[in-house]
Amino acid sequence: MVKRVWCTGAEKGLGRLIVLKLAAEGHHVACSARTAEHLEPVIEEAVTLPGKLVPFVLDVTDQDDVFMTVDGIEAALGDLDLVILNIGTRIAVDASSLSIHAFRDVMETNFMGVVYGLAALLPRFVERGHGHVAVVTSVVGYRGLPQAAAYGASNAALVNMCEALKPELDEAGVTISVVNSGFLKTPLTDRNKFRMPFLMDVEDAAKQVVRGLDTARFEIAVPKRHTWMMKVLRCLPSRLAFLIAQKIASKTPS
Repeated sequence: MVKRVWCTGAEKGLGRLIVLKLAAEGHHVACSARTAEHLEPVIEEAVTLPGKLVPFVLDVTDQDDVFMTVDGIEAALGDLDLVILNIGTRIAVDASSLSIHAFRDVMETNFMGVVYGLAALLPRFVERGHGHVAVVTSVVGYRGLPQAAAYGASNAALVNMCEALKPELDEAGVTISVVNSGFLKTPLTDRNKFRMPFLMDVEDAAKQVVRGLDTARFEIAVPKRHTWMMKVLRCLPSRLAFLIAQKIASKTPS
C-alpha cells in the first residue's frame, strides 16, 4: 500500500535518508526544511525512484507556519498516514557560563517544534481513527550528560510527552512511536569533541528506522546497544552514573 508521509528535517542526515528510502519503496513523501535550496538535492536524487518527494519550506518554530504547512501537505497528497517529526539542534552548554539563549533556542526547536506538529496533526488522526506519528529523539534524554544540559532536557521532555500521550492515542486507534537514536555519523555529531560509543553509519540507521516504522512498537532504537547502555546508566546509583558520564565526556576524539 502506498503511504502518504510527511518528514521534517528531510534535507540532511537521518531525515534525508529516511525520505529517500520511503520514496524507493513507492511512497509519496512531503519533505520539509527551512529553505528550498536545502531540499533541492534531495528532490533531485529521488527523481528516478518509484515514489515521489514533494518539498515544503517550513520553520518548525513558527506555529502558524506549521499549521498552514500541514493543510498544504494534505491538500497536495491527501490524508497523511505517517508523520516523522525529525527535529534536532544541539548547542553545548557549560555550567560556568549557562546560556539562557541556548536553552531557549534548543527547547523552541527540538521540543516546541514537535509540539506544534502534534497539535496540527493529532486532532485529524484522532477524528479519522488512524495515523502514525514518529518522534525522533536522542538517547541522551535518558540520563544527563556533560555539555548536553539543553539538548538532553529537550529530548527527555519529548520522550516523557510521547509516553503520556500513548495510552489515549492507543484508544483512538492512533500510533505514536519514539525513534531513539544514539550516535549517528551526521553533520551534527561531527561537531562532538569526544569519543562517541557505538557510532553508527546513518544509512544503516535509516534502514532500521524504516523497517521499524512498519510496526506499531513504541520505541525504535538505533543503535540498540547504545540505547541499552543509556537505560542501564539511568538505573545506576547517581554517584556511579555521574562518574561514568564524566569519563565519557572527558575522552579525547577517536
